[in-house]
Amino acid sequence: MMIEILKSKLHCVTVTEANLNYMGSITIDEDLMDAAGLIAGEKVQVMDNNNGERFETYVIRGERGSGCICLNGAAARKVLVGDTIIIISYALMDFEEARTFKPKVVFPRDNRL
Repeated sequence: MMIEILKSKLHCVTVTEANLNYMGSITIDEDLMDAAGLIAGEKVQVMDNNNGERFETYVIRGERGSGCICLNGAAARKVLVGDTIIIISYALMDFEEARTFKPKVVFPRDNRL
């Protein structure tokens, strides 16, 4: 049996930009991506602590060390710059493997490690 479990989490990062005129996605500082084990193109769930919005999108690599968290396209309408969000990805794995799997959970300060 395969189950879906938490793989990666960036907990309480701050939205630095919202770009409505981009094709879509979330741009994340590459340092934060590495720390959380996220890759470009990976599907993520975004939860906005300020307004309760929850939505899915995919990751785009942002400039390393910039602290960038930018919602692009339609997702830009669901957040405001300055909002605190949580970014989560999940993985499918065998039930027995999932029992011992340890997700990467990152608690950045000011969007930096």
